[in-house]
Amino acid sequence: MYAIVEIAGQQFKVAKDQKVFVHRLAGEEGDKVAFDKVLLTADGDNITLGAPAIDGAQVGAKITRHLKGDKVIVFKKKRRKGYRVRNGHRQSLTEIVIESIVASGAKKAAPKKEAKKATPKVEKEAPKKAASTKTTAKGDDLKKIEGIGPKIAETLKANGIVTFADLAKADVNQIAEFIKDVRGNHIPDTWPKQAEMAAEGKWDELKEWQDKLDGGIEK
Repeated sequence: MYAIVEIAGQQFKVAKDQKVFVHRLAGEEGDKVAFDKVLLTADGDNITLGAPAIDGAQVGAKITRHLKGDKVIVFKKKRRKGYRVRNGHRQSLTEIVIESIVASGAKKAAPKKEAKKATPKVEKEAPKKAASTKTTAKGDDLKKIEGIGPKIAETLKANGIVTFADLAKADVNQIAEFIKDVRGNHIPDTWPKQAEMAAEGKWDELKEWQDKLDGGIEK
């Protein structure tokens, strides 16, 4: 018996006792994990297709270890600008062993019922908290800083840098550590200074300087 299952955004064909390397999962070595986005199961000639997932199907696995993949070299070049950057990347991975494949009847309904019972209390007790959290998470548009794209902006906010003022106070080495797993070559040396100018409302000066920058560095 085998199944097609989606794990951490990737699809895998898995069978019992098979070892699979997936994007880094939360959890410790030895923890049990379950994946309910099963797209297909096959037991001999009996094949079941989901639409897109099979209701009640589940793949159970155990985390055996966390590791990093082979190094991938990323080389960037900009023609006629003398810009060449060579950088390496190692993807964070998790090795899991498939322990079970359940075609139907997996226990998924119980958590949903409990969540429904708890919902009225959350709505009555915490409407103000929800509003304040939304405002805090929004912060400033960090993509206005030259060299910062949507993925980096999201990563910085996840690490507590949500405003221009936060970014202006941040250490360059700390920023580099936060974004080390974001694909591509990123040079944050000018980001705090750009953020400082943005926080002070010096948009004209910032725009003039940004015209001289490429990827966060002077052209």
